[in-house]
Amino acid sequence: MDYEIQAIQNEIAKESQLLAPLKTEIGKIIIGQEDMIDKLLIGLLSNGHILIEGVPGLAKTLTVNTLARALSTEFKRIQFTPDMLPADLIGTLIYNQKTGSFQVKKGPVFSSIILADEINRAPAKTQSALLEAMQERQVTIGDKTYPLDSTFLVIATQNPIEQHGTYPLPEAQVDRFMMKLKLGYPSKEEEHTILKIHGSGKQPETAPVLTKKDLEKARDLIHKVYTDEKIERYIVDITFATRKPKDYGLADIQDLIAYGASPRATLHLKIASKANAFLNGRGYVIPDDIREVGFDVLRHRLILTYEAQAEDITTEDVIEKIFMGVEVP
Repeated sequence: MDYEIQAIQNEIAKESQLLAPLKTEIGKIIIGQEDMIDKLLIGLLSNGHILIEGVPGLAKTLTVNTLARALSTEFKRIQFTPDMLPADLIGTLIYNQKTGSFQVKKGPVFSSIILADEINRAPAKTQSALLEAMQERQVTIGDKTYPLDSTFLVIATQNPIEQHGTYPLPEAQVDRFMMKLKLGYPSKEEEHTILKIHGSGKQPETAPVLTKKDLEKARDLIHKVYTDEKIERYIVDITFATRKPKDYGLADIQDLIAYGASPRATLHLKIASKANAFLNGRGYVIPDDIREVGFDVLRHRLILTYEAQAEDITTEDVIEKIFMGVEVP
């Protein structure tokens, strides 16, 4: 068994170097935001959709655009609006007068990477169309169902401070996102560097450095990353602690959580932890990997009580207590 783990370690230590040029290429344009870039790569490797929340001007859209350009794969940006229809997203049937038949005109969702900009501006019907694409990785137009690309990935952005013309995402859809990232402002030095690079009028160009074949190979390797049974039980304990805090000596947060994380959170914690280990050139998962991705995997899956909201307690506060309370293997 030790020999197998060492073989996996050697293979992943070598193959994970493929991502170094990708991070370097993104770093030419995106200054700071290293955590967001790492989490985007984790989503890319895990084939898990990502929701990015932050105030305007934090380079959310620019980062996703840069990532897509650094990959030799198809990319579409979709600006969500209150008057957007499902057909604007998935496509529709168009009548051909010459043949007397209907032909399928596919929408922008038929791409490898989708940037759903300001996703919370779209109405319920459009959200439901995107939900099928995200979960089933297929689209139904008329009476036919069409599979999406094998590398299909949705990276969505939303603005947390503007409520006019927005629609809250349904919990069923929010749960489909593997991670929810919250962005903050850059440091003073980082903003000075941004000023020098992007204030000169000449923006650096991004060159493709990773092919679709390389990405699919990396995704296959993620599943080979070794996860010990103790680590798996630790992941399950973290999820269960969001549902039954008292069982883990966390009675003080029992009344703060209305609904805990779903089993999908358990699955996403494992695959995201594996991807984080891969990024660090390791062929095995350690508890630090789980903590590294835990906040992003869990923050949008916990629904707090009115009591917690009244006391200005956030999901991050609750998750921090859970990680402190659950025994580490």
